[in-house]
Amino acid sequence: MSESNKTNENSLEPEVTVDFGSRFAESELFNKIFREGMDLVEETASYLDGPGRADSRQLARMSAMAYATESMRLTTRLMQLASWLLLQRAVKDGELTANEAQKEKYRINLKDVGAQSETEGSDSLPVALSDLIARSFALYRRIIHLDDMLRNGPAQAETAASNPVSDQVSRLQAAFGGAGSD
Repeated sequence: MSESNKTNENSLEPEVTVDFGSRFAESELFNKIFREGMDLVEETASYLDGPGRADSRQLARMSAMAYATESMRLTTRLMQLASWLLLQRAVKDGELTANEAQKEKYRINLKDVGAQSETEGSDSLPVALSDLIARSFALYRRIIHLDDMLRNGPAQAETAASNPVSDQVSRLQAAFGGAGSD
């Protein structure tokens, strides 16, 4: 039986599969995150090519090394995020289908650019660079969530990104056999 002819157990209506990938690319959410991502890339480039150069010259040796390391990590992260956004825009513009965008040759490995580690001297980075780094991680987390939804579907992505407090409460209830419900 084909996917579209299956019926929902709770109703006589046939199940309808929604292509989240193509719907997402057409959404206002995508337009907003695309603009935000591209604006962040442009703002970062302007900072690093302008005021960031002056800022980095005023840093002590260890902080200057941290500046170089963190600015490279930032630009790498943003280029990966921009690549992902551009891939989704290609789906929106009809240059690729959502299924084609999920194929391995187009996959962008976002997991590698998300690792956040402390670099010695990073505590004295310029405020502007620290702000750009923080904003890039916020964008990264949102895009990772969206990418999971595109690959696995919205329900599975929500389960994967479930509330850690609820997870702990569930574990406690399971460990104590639902104590408190007597």
